[in-house]
Amino acid sequence: MTSPSAEPAEAGRYTGRTAWTRTVRTPLRRFVATESGGASVMVAATVAALVWVNIDAGSYDRVWHTTLTVQLGSHGISQSVRAWIDNGAMTLFFFVVGLEARREADLGELRERRRAALPLLAGLAGMLVPVLIYLAINAGAHSAHGWGMAMSTDTAFALGMLTLVGPRFPDRLRSFLLTVVVVDDIAALVVIATAYPDDLAVRPLLLAVLFFAAVVGVRALRVHSGLAYLALGIATWVAMRESGVDPVVVGLAMGLLTYAYPAARADLERATQQFRLFREQPTPELARRARASIEGALSPNDRLAQIWHPWTSYLIVPVFALANAGVSLRPGFLADAFTSRITLGVLLGYVVGKPVGLAGLAWVVTKASRGRLRPPVGWGSVIGAGSVAGIGFTVSLLIASLAFTGIDLEKAKLGILAAALGAGLLSYAVFRSIERLPTPLRARALLGTSSVIEDLADPVDPERDHIRGPRDALVTVVEYGDLECPDCGQAEPVVRELLADFTDITYVWRHLPLDDVHPHARLAAEATEAAAAQGKFWEMHDRLLSAQDALRVRDLVGHARDLGLDVDRFQAELDGRVHSSRVQGDVDGADLSGVSGTPTFFINGHRHQGAYDIATLKGAVKAAGARALISERDS
Repeated sequence: MTSPSAEPAEAGRYTGRTAWTRTVRTPLRRFVATESGGASVMVAATVAALVWVNIDAGSYDRVWHTTLTVQLGSHGISQSVRAWIDNGAMTLFFFVVGLEARREADLGELRERRRAALPLLAGLAGMLVPVLIYLAINAGAHSAHGWGMAMSTDTAFALGMLTLVGPRFPDRLRSFLLTVVVVDDIAALVVIATAYPDDLAVRPLLLAVLFFAAVVGVRALRVHSGLAYLALGIATWVAMRESGVDPVVVGLAMGLLTYAYPAARADLERATQQFRLFREQPTPELARRARASIEGALSPNDRLAQIWHPWTSYLIVPVFALANAGVSLRPGFLADAFTSRITLGVLLGYVVGKPVGLAGLAWVVTKASRGRLRPPVGWGSVIGAGSVAGIGFTVSLLIASLAFTGIDLEKAKLGILAAALGAGLLSYAVFRSIERLPTPLRARALLGTSSVIEDLADPVDPERDHIRGPRDALVTVVEYGDLECPDCGQAEPVVRELLADFTDITYVWRHLPLDDVHPHARLAAEATEAAAAQGKFWEMHDRLLSAQDALRVRDLVGHARDLGLDVDRFQAELDGRVHSSRVQGDVDGADLSGVSGTPTFFINGHRHQGAYDIATLKGAVKAAGARALISERDS
């Protein structure tokens, strides 16, 4: 894609720059950003634990072995502070993991079940190969029992490392890695529940199943009370703990039950109506209704992730690291540990087994399916993701504490920490090597040839749609906009600069007047269609976006006169609502594509998730163009 010296006449000459930027925090970007920041805090907590235990191991052990009792009447639970963190607070961490897994299944890459097959199999192979390496090294020894700690990737560390070593790599790589580690976490919790229970008690386990069935029943009845789910969740957790199964699995199960869906335009309009009622009469009752209506427009998954994800990333997981990562670094111990089967099994399992298992299985499945199943990214990204996935920490430490005690536990911790460091260095080397490739090879290595999910339900029709630029360009950008929307007005200079910088973009404008907040938007949209009937759609479109405070009927007629239109015909069509069905057709297409706000962009049929500043849109267009060019060359 090149920068032109001149632009097609249809688009006109666009010049000038805009400093405007709008940060749109999509769920995936918000999740990754929180995990990345949380990873930094967790690293600090890990370093603090290492310093603490090597300065004063006695005080470190005393703090975390302090008994804490929660009593309710004649019943109570007594366990150490470390145990409360490991099987209590970490339940919330796995609840957040479950929320994100459900979101990916409902709205993300996994909503097409065919696409879930490869990440699922790759994630499982990325667990199996490290386990086999660990078992091969520990064959015949008592330490073989710790095989479970060599399998699970740490979500926070892995995504944080990916942000550090691959900040310019595609979002689909982060989505692919997130899918793999979610599968990883689910399988790891199944292992915890089945391979490491303490004296399994059947009656409490059956009671836990009964309580969880009640949770499913309450959800099926569409009960919205958070207290009901909290009470049943706590009851399930207590029963699971009494059964001898690690109760953190309850958090994951609860998260997986929490469905996700995009905000519907009808729900947003209802929320606007309730807020207007409150604005007219600011009473407590109307405030409650407005708040409930606004919250109801968002899915439970969105609301709960916003509440709990920062707490788990910035508090719970770092505290877990502080309580569990302390290991002696005495020279004698290090020499002994790095020759022990436990340490070497964990280290080689993660650093070698993870990338080999993940990338190897992805390659086998792609070849066996003759390309019908393939990674959503290039093979360089797959190998990089496999390297990053070799960072195991949270769940590994959790399983290590279940499998070992004493000096064996210390060796296991050292292996986990060393593996995290080794995998981090390996991933850095992989991504730096990719960056040094020539541009065409780098694009193929990062992006691959897999098609993106088509989010745009209504395909572009050159006979119907309003188009700027060539009609057969490599990249098609569709914008759903509202002529009265301030954000659309601010986005317009960005679009103009985008079209000025790239010759091979097909740009399409579609109407989405937000009637509940912009009362003049629909009539303005019809005015552009009346102008289109006289061959001046884009002239009217540009004029109205630059004069958003002048969209009343008399203003529209004045704009038509200034543009040299037949004013009598224009006003007759406006008064007769001749073009209302044309505008409504765009609105119906927006509803089919799940568009509820403006501006919303689709790039080659894929919904653009992110900011609308020129740098972000340019990056998205370049990536889409590179992917389209690769597909064109392969076809």
